[in-house]
Amino acid sequence: MSEAPLHTRWLMKLPPDQEDMVTDWLLERRASAMYREAEPSMRFYAYFPPDVAPPDPGALSIFDGVSVISTERFADEDWLAKSREGFGSFEVGRVFFIRPLWKEEQAPPGRIPLIVNPGLAFGTGGHETTRLCMCLLEDLALDKALNGPVLDIGSGTGILAFAAHLLGAEDITAFDIDPDCGPAMAEFIQMNSAAARHTSPFLPFVGTLEDPRLNRKYKLLLANILLETIQELLPLMLQKLAPNGYLIASGILAERQDEALLNLAVSGLKPIRVTLEGEWIAVLAQYSG
Repeated sequence: MSEAPLHTRWLMKLPPDQEDMVTDWLLERRASAMYREAEPSMRFYAYFPPDVAPPDPGALSIFDGVSVISTERFADEDWLAKSREGFGSFEVGRVFFIRPLWKEEQAPPGRIPLIVNPGLAFGTGGHETTRLCMCLLEDLALDKALNGPVLDIGSGTGILAFAAHLLGAEDITAFDIDPDCGPAMAEFIQMNSAAARHTSPFLPFVGTLEDPRLNRKYKLLLANILLETIQELLPLMLQKLAPNGYLIASGILAERQDEALLNLAVSGLKPIRVTLEGEWIAVLAQYSG
């Protein structure tokens, strides 16, 4: 009997600020999956299928601080278990309890369960930026400020849009430019239908901020994207933001906080709150325009 073909798994040293570039590099070299653990020490893994020869790890030297720590080979029957290692259930903020699809686990008393299925789209609650945005959404809910249209820009799975829905927002739109996010948002809504307050928690679509469907003003914009993208889109974002409306922005490294706050202030956005987790920050700002 011939031996089963073996997959390859890399355990990598990958600073968060290099993750997007390295992920693109890995995909170009036919990596089949990648994920970062949700809990400390937030290790990063990349997978290659049996019919793909992994690239030379030394080629990663073009990225600052990136390397392969160890390489493991395993058979098909271990794939599902391997891909799920390191992703457990955890609490976020004061309200939420996130658990992966494969774990049957009750949420602690007083917490709302959110079911995630880590895959192609960003937004499982495992990254600091997602958790920071969810906590700022909780703050707005306590201030009774989720009382107008909400737009989630670069929504990934739609986890932030769904969290806003659970916290009381009624009119929510979520979009992403990545085609994989269309099915991911539909799956997220279906997985969490039991927790939803009604059958259409948010309107999802694949598109851009210039989409004609976004033809009104929003009370709240959610932008958990990279700072460079925020800076690029900010003039158009302000066209969509109602006077005295709010922006929750993340994907911002803590070392670039001053740059981010200055950019927002120059554009008429007054920072109200800055939160920090690990190497990342999120900003809640209000528009004076």
